[in-house]
Amino acid sequence: MSLEDRAKATAKDIEGKVQDAAGKATDNKEAQAKGKAKQAEASARNTTEDAKDSVKKAID
Repeated sequence: MSLEDRAKATAKDIEGKVQDAAGKATDNKEAQAKGKAKQAEASARNTTEDAKDSVKKAID
């Protein structure tokens, strides 16, 4: 996984956590849902990149 992709996924995860927490603090269910969606997207990106790394290692 490239360092750039890992950084983007981490940034998306942090952004989602902040948005989720802000939604909880203000009792805004929409913000909470969007924050959780961003966290899920970041997790999916990491999973995809981990799979790519595994395939690359198997080939090498």
